[in-house]
Amino acid sequence: MSTGNIHHSTCSVIPPHILRHVAEHGDDDSRETIAATLLHTARIKDERTNTLIDEPAAHSPRKERSVYDASHKHTLPGKLLMDEGKIVRRDFEAKEAFDGSGATYDFYAKIFLRNSIDGRGMPMISTVHYGQRFDNAMWNGKQMIYGDGDGKLFTRFTGAIDVIGHELTHGVTQHEAALEYHDQSGALNEHISDAFGMMVKQQWLGLRPADSDWIIGVGLFAPGIKGKGVRSMKDPGTAYDDPLLGKDPQPAHMKNYVDGAEDNGGVHINSGIPNRAFYLIATALSDYTWKVAGRIWYQTLLDGLFPQAGFQDFANATVTMAGVLYGAGGQVQTIVAEAWSAVGLPVSPGILKPGGGSAVPERKWRDRPAAASRA
Repeated sequence: MSTGNIHHSTCSVIPPHILRHVAEHGDDDSRETIAATLLHTARIKDERTNTLIDEPAAHSPRKERSVYDASHKHTLPGKLLMDEGKIVRRDFEAKEAFDGSGATYDFYAKIFLRNSIDGRGMPMISTVHYGQRFDNAMWNGKQMIYGDGDGKLFTRFTGAIDVIGHELTHGVTQHEAALEYHDQSGALNEHISDAFGMMVKQQWLGLRPADSDWIIGVGLFAPGIKGKGVRSMKDPGTAYDDPLLGKDPQPAHMKNYVDGAEDNGGVHINSGIPNRAFYLIATALSDYTWKVAGRIWYQTLLDGLFPQAGFQDFANATVTMAGVLYGAGGQVQTIVAEAWSAVGLPVSPGILKPGGGSAVPERKWRDRPAAASRA
């Protein structure tokens, strides 16, 4: 795999619009906490942006996890707490980060035969206890960073396994599709992380689509905050409504698409549209989400995207991939197409006909890694 062309993005689970609303409507203590979170989130992003060339990474044929303690400072990675040969029980957050990264690794390995984040055995590094009352969890392009939360707005960020799966999936997208982190391509980046983060949680709990809450980040809000989580894939726009956090602004249909410069063009907002489509597909198929819908999404991530892909590109590619995997014009492909149409993204009828439509786009912007690298 070529490393020079990978587009890195620093992604965080708490959207900027939530942090901004708290900064505008919170008390002095909350504003101070959020100001510090925004400052250090920006610093992490700047540090990653200024890293132009990938560092050569050690790779392993087996799971390699390590968890470090930042000791409430801002130096990464910090002091080693745990790795595969050293399990620590006394630090609850470290254990959750360790188990969550392991669950994500196992999900990709067992379901998709993928060897870690980059497909080649990349070590899974996590840092806990980052900063003082840091209200975020982030993937910085090469490792996970977890704040402990401030206890007033947010609790510990290691407690939601779907958030861990979400953030680590940003690394998978980084290495496979390099979706640019702005506007529709950035919203697709966020959607893919939500979809796979949700699948990690559903597999961890053994849930079928009908039994899942479809809420990203259950348990992140502190007691007293009016919200179920940071996003609802089932009903975008209904996850929270709180005086401090504001009201969930996610749309569920293209007619309500949000234009604007904030949040890199609404990457955490407009992701509600493909999130809703994925929920409709998974529930219509009824089987475990990762068995059919997840396979279509994963194969599209590998073979059907390019860095500037928009919503219609992704809709077309997943419908085409459903036909490739399960038969053109068949039930699965029809379900996928109908779901995209339901959110305002109809696909060309020609794609649904045997032999019709265009082939899955060939990725010419970088060399495809050898299949053996995923084993």
